[in-house]
Amino acid sequence: MFRVDVDNLQDYLDFDLNRKSDLLKLDIFIRRSAPGLKRYFHRGTPAREPGMRFRMIGYGKLQYVARNGQRVDWPAVGVALQKNYISVYLAVMKGGASLIQLYSGKLGQTRTGRNHFSFRAYEDLEVRLLASLFAEVEQIFKSDLRHCNLAHGGTKAAETFSVNVSARSHMKRIS
Repeated sequence: MFRVDVDNLQDYLDFDLNRKSDLLKLDIFIRRSAPGLKRYFHRGTPAREPGMRFRMIGYGKLQYVARNGQRVDWPAVGVALQKNYISVYLAVMKGGASLIQLYSGKLGQTRTGRNHFSFRAYEDLEVRLLASLFAEVEQIFKSDLRHCNLAHGGTKAAETFSVNVSARSHMKRIS
């Protein structure tokens, strides 16, 4: 399994020198397209705690309450180095559907999942649509956290709302 075993944002950006340029271009692009999503280093969650373990660059920090009652930090947008790709994860929905699905096949990506897309080189991306996507994420993040969706299952509700059929959980904006 490919792991980026670093402890801070700068080391993450420097981890793969062959893809550093693509990662930096994407980082600058996200910060310009969605300036209200504060960038941070997402450390992942420790073993035996709820949440995803891998490290990534986060933009806009959310916090949700997991099924066991623990609070878990998660980014509205997460950028992660994979073995062969750079992946972008979105914790945002629109009209009950994953926001990424509305842009699927249009971003120049190599692969698309339910809540993420992956690419090999920044130059392959359709930046005009990508700017719209990140601006839309920022708008939803700032306006209504009931439209946040986490990688491991379903819609997560904002503060006192609950719309998840598999487990009651709550979400709030951290930064």
